[in-house]
Amino acid sequence: MKKIKLFSALVLAGSLFVACSDDDDSTPEIVNEEEIITTVTVTLSPEDDGTDVTLQLQDLDGDGSGEPVYTVSGSLVANMVYDGSIVLLNETESPAEDITEEVEEESDEHQFFYTVESGLDLTTEYANFDGDGNPLGTEFTLTTGEASSGTLTFTLRHEPTKPNDGTLADAGGETDVEAMFSVEIE
Repeated sequence: MKKIKLFSALVLAGSLFVACSDDDDSTPEIVNEEEIITTVTVTLSPEDDGTDVTLQLQDLDGDGSGEPVYTVSGSLVANMVYDGSIVLLNETESPAEDITEEVEEESDEHQFFYTVESGLDLTTEYANFDGDGNPLGTEFTLTTGEASSGTLTFTLRHEPTKPNDGTLADAGGETDVEAMFSVEIE
């Protein structure tokens, strides 16, 4: 009789040992996968008659060894107002996935920042916003001043502090993509 009780106790203890698992080793489920952005296209359309200017960054291998390709279709005209729009694509898929839609759907978690080098005479202003009235920036207005040249950088931040003072330092968050273009105003 003692052998049966001892055997039962061992079986019970063994089943408890097997039933317990170490949940600390499990990898947390990814709630929102990071977007792959291979192509950034900024289109600047003059509010008056004129020719669109397109700025494009294309990095088809993402973080691979290939260098990104920057193209600028032409110069901006001095003292002109342009309507700007930004399109983000993942061209590792076929057909290419439009990441802009996802960024706009999650507008409370994203914001574009426009950084203008000091020698370049232009200003930017946000034209679209999230549900709380904070800037999103996939649409904007760009106003040129006098002839000049320099860099214009577009940075998309994920989960920035909103509202912020309009600077990357105050916004925090993580950079999803950064595209720096050499721009000339004639």
